[in-house]
Order: sequence, then C-alpha cells, then structure tokens
Amino acid sequence: MVFDVSVILTWLLFLALFPIAFVWLRRAWRIFKHGDYSEVALKKGEPPPNPRKWAKPVGLVNLIAGLVLVWIIVGVPFWIATGVELGPFTRYEQWSAVGGSTIWLKIIADFIISRQAHPFPLGRKKNQKQG
Repeated sequence: MVFDVSVILTWLLFLALFPIAFVWLRRAWRIFKHGDYSEVALKKGEPPPNPRKWAKPVGLVNLIAGLVLVWIIVGVPFWIATGVELGPFTRYEQWSAVGGSTIWLKIIADFIISRQAHPFPLGRKKNQKQG
C-alpha cells in the first residue's frame, strides 16, 4: 500500500462517519423516544414557536440519514472482509458518494425545515411611529 494523501482522506471520511451517525441517531432517539424538542428546527439558536409540529420531520431526517451512515459503516468492512456487497461498496468513489451526498442532503433538509419553522412576517410592522 502506497502512503498517499488520498489514503488519509479515505480513512478520515470513513472514521468521521462514526460520530456523525451517532449524533444524528441520538437526536432522532431524543425526539421520538424522550420528546426532547430542544434541537428541533433551530434558527440562530432559537427554537420555533411550535417545535412539536416540526419534531416529526426533523426526527425522520435524522433517523434516515443516521441509518444510511450506519449502512455504510457496516457495509464497507463487510465487503472488504467477505467480498459480499451490501450496497455500493465495491469502490471508494461509490461509498464516499453515498456518504457525502447523505451528509449534504441532511444539512440542506435541516436548513429548509428550520426556515419553514421560522416564517418571517410579511408586510409592515404594527405600532411604528411615523416620523
């Protein structure tokens, strides 16, 4: 095996999947099992007026993204050890594309949900002094 920057990046991406998947699955667990809405649809650190309304979409996004990362975490070593494919794990480009796309889509989905949960008021503000 040749020591190369790409080998370091491959290991870095693969090892980074572990804490990311843990955090996302823990958030889904807190939302669905414990009813903890403290991290639901935050915008500038503030929860929306009704976080319970947005808990289900946020929990599902976290659960699906976390399970996809667990699928990669299990599938890559399983394919290396046995040669049996559990998904797109025959080459680095395949599993890294699934992992990277999952991370980006999760970030984008969280952004969209947080913006929907915090609507901005349209029109003029009431009680403004005319001057």
